[in-house]
Amino acid sequence: MSGFLAGLCVAVLPLLTAGFWLGRRTARHESLGGLGTPVEHATFQTLHTASLAAPPLRAGLTGETARRSARRLRTLLGTDALCLTDQKQVLAWDGIGDHHRAEIMERLAGPLETGRGEAFRLTCYAPDCPLRWAVVAPLTVDDRVHGALVACAPRESAVLVRAAGEVARWVSVQLELADLDQSRTRLIEAEIKALRAQISPHFIFNSLAVIASFVRTDPERARELLLEFADFTRYSFRRHGDFTTLADELHAIDHYLALVRARFGERLSVTLQIAPEVLPVALPFLCLQPLVENAVKHGLEGKADKSHISITAQDAGAEALVVIEDDGTGMDPDLLRRILAGEVSPSGGIGLSNVDDRLRQVYGDDYGLVIETAVGAGMKITARLPKYQPGVHSASRRSEP
Repeated sequence: MSGFLAGLCVAVLPLLTAGFWLGRRTARHESLGGLGTPVEHATFQTLHTASLAAPPLRAGLTGETARRSARRLRTLLGTDALCLTDQKQVLAWDGIGDHHRAEIMERLAGPLETGRGEAFRLTCYAPDCPLRWAVVAPLTVDDRVHGALVACAPRESAVLVRAAGEVARWVSVQLELADLDQSRTRLIEAEIKALRAQISPHFIFNSLAVIASFVRTDPERARELLLEFADFTRYSFRRHGDFTTLADELHAIDHYLALVRARFGERLSVTLQIAPEVLPVALPFLCLQPLVENAVKHGLEGKADKSHISITAQDAGAEALVVIEDDGTGMDPDLLRRILAGEVSPSGGIGLSNVDDRLRQVYGDDYGLVIETAVGAGMKITARLPKYQPGVHSASRRSEP
């Protein structure tokens, strides 16, 4: 991430320089109505325009994002026309002279292949078209050329060549950040798939076996458990949304525990204490269920007597505090550290490391799992969930108009 921030700083500095240069050219001795000197005013306008162009580009280079950002980029350069292209076509044209589209795409073959900018004279027979020169600045992400920024003007200008190159570098940084966001999303999706694949075949087999055992002795009970199984698997394998609500996750956990209790009977007791105000909090999908499954496994494994699991969700100001605790066999802390570091992956360990990784990716390193355990002392897992986090919205909220 430090490389991206460094690139962002490098790309913003030319914009500041452009604002300073514009202010010096238009400077007057008097202030501009309390807005500072002309240089400060021009710098502010440059950064403000850049900030308006950035959000569309953070979604990647498409026809829609190019159209929404082209006008802002043309304002930054102060040129008569500007277009953004990908490798095959002009995605958006802002300004006059859009009849030059075909000519520009013909001349882009070299810059798109080499990644080097250039300027060339435009051929134009339209008497009312003032455009005579085009400046091409490739847009690159990870040394791959994704397209080009092309600025068109009535005359050749070395200043425009340099300015177009700097703005193209800034656009490339936005596209690089967009690529990072997409990679992060793909990673989260892959990890969710890993969790789904980890849903124990033994759990599925045991659940169906328990349901089958009630078919003849208690058909109504068998029907209830079958519905619990269907609801749990439907939630676990749903295909929409990277995030869910705490209420939905706890509802799925309730289905899971109903199946577990049907198998183990009185050997397992569960206590839930949930604060109603935290139920709408959004969190990564399948984030808590693996922790409860881990508590069941370590709570019952190697014990002949009863086991107890407690699940609490408390309101902690700007955060929701979720604690899952069992009184089972516990774990060697050194082994736990190795599991979370990905060095070993015993049965049941993938869920813990997966959830820890996803929480850190979404919220930052300060929000990894806090696990307290020792051999024979049970395990207590604490997850802190910010109530509000940019980009974290449940599927139901994102589908709202």
